[in-house]
Amino acid sequence: MQNRLSGARCRYCLVAVAALALLACPIAATAQAAADPWPALQQAYFPGKTLVPASFIHVTAPTRAASGDQVPFAFSIDHPMTATNYIKKVTVLVDANPVPVTGVFHFKPESGKAELATRIRFDTDSPVHVVAEASDGKLYVGTVTVKASGGCGGSVAGDDPAVMAAAGKMKMALAGPPNVGGINKARLLIRHPMYTGLQRDLTTNGFRPAYFIEQVSVSYNGKPVLVADTSIGISENPTLEFGFVADRPGALAVVLQDNTGATFRQALDVGG
Repeated sequence: MQNRLSGARCRYCLVAVAALALLACPIAATAQAAADPWPALQQAYFPGKTLVPASFIHVTAPTRAASGDQVPFAFSIDHPMTATNYIKKVTVLVDANPVPVTGVFHFKPESGKAELATRIRFDTDSPVHVVAEASDGKLYVGTVTVKASGGCGGSVAGDDPAVMAAAGKMKMALAGPPNVGGINKARLLIRHPMYTGLQRDLTTNGFRPAYFIEQVSVSYNGKPVLVADTSIGISENPTLEFGFVADRPGALAVVLQDNTGATFRQALDVGG
């Protein structure tokens, strides 16, 4: 809850910063923001912080995507993941999206590595900034630019009751045989429409209310390995591919929560 409240405060901060800039110099500020929104975003979400460009942040995404609503995206960070030195949080921002923060991903040493693959949305061509925070408080950044559009608005169709009935259903599997004592890779498939609140219903022509997963919590034998605070920038029917350390046979458990307060659960036996 605190992360979601913090995200809301950040969005209000961004609006306030932009408004003050426009009052000071409307034409120049508007032109600068249109050309490059990143300085304002950095100030809003990481005020007073230094973000160090890091070659060890590897970001994978297509240079150009056929559609902005399902764009493959992944990051992998070559950084130690020990009890005293690890990447604890990764923030993914699509600069030009209506809600720039696509997801905030919290890691633990038990994650094995700070890496994740999913599919995200683009409202228009945009840079993507991946900001990694280490356990010592240092911030690092990597970026790519993707040409894609139309992923946040447009129209939606289909049998809404059927979509709602399927929302929250999950499938989870390991990428290979269980690796007890080492890092395992898991793939989570989620059925959920992830409505943005900016899409029009083809039947009523009104806006379909926002309906999206806002948190995915993953644990192994009761210990957290990944918490993802997600937003409308994650694509419909999300996939999440992530790692975790299996120190002994046990259960990989997932708890989802969407913005209506509904909760969904799934578990997978590992190495039993």
